[in-house]
Amino acid sequence: MEQLIHKVEETIQPQHKQVQAIVETNQEKVLDAFQKLKISDSHFNPTTGYGYDDFGRDGLEALYAEIFKAEDAIVRSQLISGTHAITTALFGVLRPSDELLYITGKPYDTLEEVIGASSDRDKGSLKDFGVTYRSVPLREGGQINRDEVEEAVNDRTKVVAIQRSKGYADRPSFTIKEIEEIIEFIRSINEKVIIFVDNCYGEFVETKEPLEAGADLIAGSLIKNPGGGLARVGGYIAGRADLIELCGYRLTAPGLGKETGPSLNTLQEMYQGIFLAPHVVGEALKGAVFTAKLLHELGFNTSPAYDAYRTDLIQSVNFNTAEQMISFCQSIQAASPINSHVTPHPGPMPGYESEVIMAAGTFIQGASLELTADGPIRPPYMAFVQGGLTYAHVKLAVTKAVMNSVT
Repeated sequence: MEQLIHKVEETIQPQHKQVQAIVETNQEKVLDAFQKLKISDSHFNPTTGYGYDDFGRDGLEALYAEIFKAEDAIVRSQLISGTHAITTALFGVLRPSDELLYITGKPYDTLEEVIGASSDRDKGSLKDFGVTYRSVPLREGGQINRDEVEEAVNDRTKVVAIQRSKGYADRPSFTIKEIEEIIEFIRSINEKVIIFVDNCYGEFVETKEPLEAGADLIAGSLIKNPGGGLARVGGYIAGRADLIELCGYRLTAPGLGKETGPSLNTLQEMYQGIFLAPHVVGEALKGAVFTAKLLHELGFNTSPAYDAYRTDLIQSVNFNTAEQMISFCQSIQAASPINSHVTPHPGPMPGYESEVIMAAGTFIQGASLELTADGPIRPPYMAFVQGGLTYAHVKLAVTKAVMNSVT
């Protein structure tokens, strides 16, 4: 195994150099934003209660807007996940009789309940509020089905949604260049629709973000890429100022919007987290490249391939059986810094249709920028390996998992 590891690391050196170049470009962009906005230690001071005149909160949101090239942004600890941020964005801009159209196939499992696509029960979904929903399946191979999209967009279509990352789907993720081409196509059909991009897992993987490709609104989670491994909770929404205003009214209350909301004691870790994010994302990407190459050498189908262009953190590995997939995930848990003594087993999870196994020995519960391995127990038995605060940990954990479960 030692010889194989050495061979793998020798082979992936060009990919690691490419990742490092992206890290340095993104780090410069983030540093420039901190300096332009004159961020100081006074921005770390907390507020309570209503959170009026929260200097640090407002500075953090201006920082996100600058980094992601947005007119405005919402960055809050009150947004507990990427799903919550996306939900706030969609409910913020959609109204009864509007239509939401996903053009990258069905969205991530947890959004099915938000949309109301997987339940007839009245739970406050978009469907319950009179918002209609359709999705356009991707072509075989994962490309946008332009003919069907052109036919699907109509006068009621208010939001066209793109999921950048593949999530739990067996398809390629969409690069910024591909997103830009898709947006240009949508604008040629109807230039007035709001184009929303679920940016989860994608921040800082490339040197540009979806707003620079023409999107109107993006959202994501701070316990994924932009939190840098330090943010304990939070989500963000960024984009056009008029849309962010609407999202703010949904976040708090009409008339209050983003002017309220205390930062409590979360600001310093959020500031430091986004400063570290380009580096930590780079470490996770280097780990994903290693994982792809090592598992490929052992005969497993990995996607993306080790030398493929990447636009998100997710590395999928296809296993031959459910048992093999479960064993691999359990081994990742055993190689984690937290709860290494705990053995995960498949079970039901809110928002998912199939039982899910989730190895996540993380400092922050559910943090996908830390090393995790999870997936629904359904054919083709695909585990999704993502994150890693350090490349060294990903290398150690994946090597141990391979030795314990698949060799």
